[in-house]
Order: sequence, then C-alpha cells, then structure tokens
Amino acid sequence: VRCPGGVPPLRAAPPERVVAVVGASASSVSIMVANVLRLFAIPQISYASTAPELSDSTRYDFFSRVVPPDSYQAQAMVDIVRALGWNYVSTLASEGNYGESGVEAFVQISREAGGVCIAQSIKIPREPKPGEFNKVIKRLMETPNARGIIIFANEDDIRRVLEAARQANLTGHFLWVGSDSWGAKTSPILSLEDVAVGAITILPKRASIDGFDQYFMTRSLENNRRNIWFAEFWEENFNCKLTSSGTQSDDSTRKCTGEERIGRDSTYEQEGKVQFVIDAVYAIAHALHSMHQALCPGHTGLCPAMEPTDGRTLLQYIRAVRFNGSAGTPVMFNENGDAPGRYDIFQYQATNGSASSGGYQAVGQWAEALRLDVEALQWSGDVREVPSSLCSLPCGPGERKKMVKGVPCCWHCEPCDGYRFQVDEFTCQACPGDMRPTPNRTGCRPTPVVRLTWSSPWAAPPLLLAVLGIVATTTVVGTFVRHNNTPIVRASGRELSYVLLTGIFLIYAITFLMVAEPGAGVCAARRLFLGLGTTLSYSALLTKTNRIYRIFEQGKRSVTPPPFISPTSQLAITFSLTSLQVVGVIAWLGAQPPHSVIDYEEQRTVDPEQARGVLKCDMSDLSLIGCLGYSLLLMVTCTVYAIKARGVPETFNEAKPIGFTMYTTCIIWLAFVPIFFGTAQSAEKIYIQTTTLTVSLSLSASVSLGMLYVPKTYVILFHPEQNVQKRKRSLKTTSTVAAPPKGEGTEDPK
Repeated sequence: VRCPGGVPPLRAAPPERVVAVVGASASSVSIMVANVLRLFAIPQISYASTAPELSDSTRYDFFSRVVPPDSYQAQAMVDIVRALGWNYVSTLASEGNYGESGVEAFVQISREAGGVCIAQSIKIPREPKPGEFNKVIKRLMETPNARGIIIFANEDDIRRVLEAARQANLTGHFLWVGSDSWGAKTSPILSLEDVAVGAITILPKRASIDGFDQYFMTRSLENNRRNIWFAEFWEENFNCKLTSSGTQSDDSTRKCTGEERIGRDSTYEQEGKVQFVIDAVYAIAHALHSMHQALCPGHTGLCPAMEPTDGRTLLQYIRAVRFNGSAGTPVMFNENGDAPGRYDIFQYQATNGSASSGGYQAVGQWAEALRLDVEALQWSGDVREVPSSLCSLPCGPGERKKMVKGVPCCWHCEPCDGYRFQVDEFTCQACPGDMRPTPNRTGCRPTPVVRLTWSSPWAAPPLLLAVLGIVATTTVVGTFVRHNNTPIVRASGRELSYVLLTGIFLIYAITFLMVAEPGAGVCAARRLFLGLGTTLSYSALLTKTNRIYRIFEQGKRSVTPPPFISPTSQLAITFSLTSLQVVGVIAWLGAQPPHSVIDYEEQRTVDPEQARGVLKCDMSDLSLIGCLGYSLLLMVTCTVYAIKARGVPETFNEAKPIGFTMYTTCIIWLAFVPIFFGTAQSAEKIYIQTTTLTVSLSLSASVSLGMLYVPKTYVILFHPEQNVQKRKRSLKTTSTVAAPPKGEGTEDPK
C-alpha cells in the first residue's frame, strides 16, 4: 500500500478469527464452501443442504447440518410408495447435486428394499431448451403404467413440468410425490392447482417461530441497516423503488416511502428455514459453551486453551451437542454430522371440488418409520381409492407370474393349464395322477371314479341282448330236453348240441359279469368265463364240422368209417380243446391274482373337468384280446373246415348252417377289432369297448343259436309231422355214404 506523500498507511485491527460457519442453503453451495473450510479446519453447519453426498465424512469431515439428508427423505418416499401399493414409478430430477443425489438415493434404497422398480429416470437440464418439458412428459408417457412420479427438482422445474402435463391434457394422470423442495409451497403450483391435486409432498418437520415473526415484522429501513440485502428485499416485497442520489427513478414504479410495514402493507409468511437457522446458530453456541466450560473453567472470556480456538476440538463438541431446538424438537448429530430424519407428509387436496381453493393437508409423518393416514388421502376427481402405479396387474387365481427379464416388477400372467395348479405366485405344478385341479386352479381335488353301471345307457343294449339270448337259449335247451329222442334232436347230435348250447349260454351270461362292479371275484370270473363260453362253442362247432368233413372224405375212398366219430369221442375232443383255455386261465390266475384297479389315464381328457378315474379289472386291452385269442383261433379253424365241407349234400345235417354261422361270426369279429382298438383314446372308452365286446359276443352267440337251433326248435314245436320227412331224407342221403355210428348224426342205416 502506498500512501500520498509517503505517509505510513493506517491499518485496521485484524478481523476476529472465524471459528464456525452457518450455511449454506443450497447443497451445491455447501459442497463448495465445505471444500474450502476443511482446509482451515473450520466447522460448518448448514440449515437447508440435504444432498446425501454431504454425509461422506471422509470428504466433508467438518460439515454438519440440522436438517436430515435426502437419504432419509428418499427412504421416507420409498416407504410412501410402498404404503400406497405402487411398484412401478419414474423419477424426475433437476440437474445438480440436490436433484441427482436425491434420485440416486431413492433408486438405491428402492433397489435394496425390493418391491419398487424404476420405469424411467429423467434429468432436467440446468438450462432447458424450448419444448424440453414437453419431451419430459412424452418420455414419461412411454411407460403409462408408471403413474407415480418421484420429483427431486427446484421450484421452477416443478412448475414447468406441471404446465407441460396440463398442455398434454394429462391432468389427473400423474401421481406426484415431491421432495422438500416442493414441500408445502404454493409458488410451484400457483394457477396449476388442478394438475397438482393429489400430489404428496414431504417436508422436514418444522414449526413456525412466533418470536421471529414479532421481530421481523418490526424491521424497517431505519432499524435494519446492518443487513445489506434488506433494501433490495424492501423494494421487491412492497413493489416500489428506493431512490438515492445519483440514480434515476423509473416513473412506472411507485416510490418507496419508507413507512411501509411488513405484514401490513404486504403478505407475509415465515420462511420455512428460520427454525433450522436458529438451531444451527444455537448448536454452535452450545458447542462453544461446552468447550469453554471444559477448557476454561472459571474463566471469563477466552483462556489460552481456546485462543485460538481449535476447529477439530470444536467439531467434537458440535457433534456431542443435544438440546431442544426452537421448535421443541431435539437437535443432535450422528457420526456423519447428520440430523435425525423427521418429516411431515402433506397432500394437496381440492376443497369442495375446487382445486384452486384447495390446500396442503397433513396426512402423515416419518421418523424412522412411516405413519400415513391412507383414509385421509384424496385424489383427482375426489376419488378416495388409491390409484394404481403398477407395471403389471396382479395375476388371478390359477395364474403364475412369468417375470420380464431385468424388470422384477413386471410380469406376464400365465395360466396353469392342463392338470397343473398354482403352487405359489411363480410356480405351476402338475396334480398327482389321481387328482385334478380345482376350478380356480389353486389346489387339487380327487378325480371322480366311474364305472359301467346297470343304469347306464351304454349297458342297456348288451343287457337286453343277453336277456333275450338267455331266454332263447333256455327255450331251445328245454325243447331239446323235452324232445330228446325225436329224429331232429338225434340228428342234431344231442351231446355236442348241449355242449354248444352251454357255451352260448355262457357267452350271454358274460355280459352281466362285464357290467357288474369290478372286484376280485368278478375279475376272476371275467378271466375264466370270457373265453370259456366262446371256446366251448367253437370247440363243439369245430368238432362237428371236422366230423362231417372226415365222414364224407372217408366215404369217397372206402366204406370204412373214420375214427373218433362216436359221441364219446366227440365230447372228448371238445373238452380237450376247451381244457387248453381253462388251463391257461388258471395259470394266469395263479401268476397274477385278479384285482380291481382305478385307471386315471383312460379318461384323462384335455379338459380336467371332464376327467374321470375308471374302476375296472386289471386286464389290459391286449390281455383281453389274448383271453379271446384261442377262441378266435378255433373260430378260424372251424371256418376253414366249414369251407371244405361246403360240397356235402344239401340235406346232410348242419354243414351248410354251420358254414353260414362261421362266415357271419367272422364278419362280426372283423368289425369288432377296429371298433375296439379305434376307441382306445376316446373319453368314453370304458363304455364303448365294453358295449362293443358284449354286443359282439351276444351277436355271435345269436347267429349260432339262430342258424343251428331256432329252426329246429320251430319245427319241433309247430310242425312235428316234418320229423318223419326229415328222417326219410336223412336215410336216403346216408345210404350213399359211409354210415355213421348209431346214435349220432343220422339214424342207423338198418
């Protein structure tokens, strides 16, 4: 410094050393200030900076704050979202420390807590271009299901987002959740109240300080000259202009008189940060007081131990303070210098259906845990039910969630089809074989068991045929027994006829066993008698046909009768052939004892509601055919002999009727096989196959009965005089061939 004339400069006393700083308000400013103050070990207490990064004690070790960090605020907002049942939201942040770090904290906490997914994270530039906010709304509408919008933005950005939403005609669509920058302020929503209805906002718990109002409302230009910004505030608050020498007053602006009074000539609302500014000042005061008591006991003023004051020591005392603040709430700091999180939760609600006359209503609070009065919430359109903000709607009963890769809150609902039921929200599982899913597919229930019953329509045709056949067979047997010695009965071969009629009777009787309820006894009887009747019938027919063929073939070569044509021989041959079937069945019964089973696969239809378990004997389709296989072999052999014997004289015994019987029987069984196996996959398999089998058996028995015995019975009963004619024709025919033994076939030639 050079003074005129070389006079030594006049130096003022050195300024008092700064031991602590209160401020700043904006997080970005506090970060820059903290970076400077830590170089000089000067403690700093902010009254409004809430950026989470300021909690990093390794970078901002001299920074403390009397407001909670945004990490607490973000936790409170996550709790609000979850309490409302939302799981799919978007975030909106102003570029800068406050907005970006707030959203980052929200995203991180929501990810750790689970159950909340971020649809989009949009950042508003510091200097947005024209149309920028319209683009923001357009981007938000790319995920229309994410109606919940988490906002960490400054007042101006909030206002312009609401304006863009109104221009896009989306009033009432978005569900805003605003941070403390929105709080309970009216400026961001002025003239935009209809768009803001339903917005939930958060604000650090605070109270209005009456003493400050009394002080501030008495401030004037005369008694507040120490505040260098007060004149500028005066002009803006009263919308006037102060004039000073050398300046020109704008004629369009009213001149300030200096007599204006705050709250009388202007609207006044206490700034929300006042409480925290007072608490910050008192926190330093309490720390200095405690430090003075500890280091300078009994001294008035500073002692050498505090001259100069050590910033690191003061910081320890600041972190240790605990007192009731200006609002009556405790003021304290944790190891990172953060104040405890205490928030009031507000919602902007319309009054009497009018948004413009609405206001912020307290609906809850957060202090480490959320207390939200959901019933007090009111949404756009005066709706009380909480709107949804879900990526996917909940799946209905019987549907599982098929998650969308990379988005844990989004899924597709996939029905548990077929015989599967819903185990949990992500899994479908097949019911056990004997069960089917319930109608809503949330569990399994037993599959109904069915069988062919006596009252079933499927049982009526075979039972009718069986009853008629048994009556007819009994009639024939009775007639033959009564007229046992007549020429027609004797010419029919009495012994084999009775054996054949017994087989026919058993064929008809098997129908009742097939319809009866399956059990060990019924199943054993089915195995035994199913093939026994047909084997007995076809063995007798084969023996008869073979005998006729051998007699006439032998007669062509000599007059000596062929062997084994006596009645005893014929019976022995018949029973020998039948015994093979009986022995086979007995061996089967011994190797595999019969029992009933419930087959759940037979009627396992595509629609589980139609599924049924079938109570039946343990006989597969192949074993059933195998049981009849021997009979079919006898039938084919008999048919071959019937074809060979077709050239015998027309009047000789039963060659032609037997041949016709076998041809017809073959046709019946050829039709039976494709029907039986062609219905193997049908839902009505048990009914169709049983009916087909019993009807085929009854028809083959009816053909044998009708072709071989009904005409003879008719003659015996209604035309007995034809017995004599038959005897004469028989004698005439047999005189040209080798004579059969007496008592069988034709009469004795003598």
